[in-house]
Amino acid sequence: MPNTLRLHGLSVPISPDDVSDIIWSALQDGSYEAKEARWAVKAVRPNDRILELGSGIGVITSLLAGVEGAHVMAFEANPHTVRLAEIVIKANNRNNVALEHGLLTAGPSRDFTFYVREDLWMSSLLKHQGPYIDTIQVKSSNIDEFITSFNVDLVVMDIEGAELDLLTHARLPGVERVFLEFHDHLYGLEGVRQVTSAMADKGFAYDPRGSSGPCVLFSRNTDPRTYEPEDIHAAA
Repeated sequence: MPNTLRLHGLSVPISPDDVSDIIWSALQDGSYEAKEARWAVKAVRPNDRILELGSGIGVITSLLAGVEGAHVMAFEANPHTVRLAEIVIKANNRNNVALEHGLLTAGPSRDFTFYVREDLWMSSLLKHQGPYIDTIQVKSSNIDEFITSFNVDLVVMDIEGAELDLLTHARLPGVERVFLEFHDHLYGLEGVRQVTSAMADKGFAYDPRGSSGPCVLFSRNTDPRTYEPEDIHAAA
């Protein structure tokens, strides 16, 4: 039977054989996606329709789905990771999640090579990111068409550098908020500038009330929001 860990208030019933030693250690000591777990959930509002890109093993997915009235549509390109995410989502009774194996990208559907790495969180579309153990072919779907079809309010993404191309070229029609993790070690501060500029052109502003380090919230809504005391302490 798989081990049942407790992580960020969730049950994570997976085995050390399912992940690398580095990821297993992070799961055990509670550091796995700890900052993302704190800040991504703060981007969610009750009854949000959430699109998550890069679900990983389903930890952030399950946390997002725990917000009242939320519905999560999640995509993950690695089929092994999808299987783990399905286990975690089911273990936490998140019946408001639709999880798919696939990719959403800007522009027409096309085939991509996805590079699978031992540390699942390093798997990506980028060959130069480091040594990989396998490749798979994944056909993309158009993100803007998906957003329009499902009336998405919030996009959450952790896609290992692919956010640079996606957010530069996607229109994100009707989306109110975008939460992402920057991977500046892959594209430098110039890439961060490109994403920030592209988001501003779409009407989004960097929202410091929901951002911390590389975990960044962009918002269209300019209504005033107050800081919670613990957020001020965490950002200090």
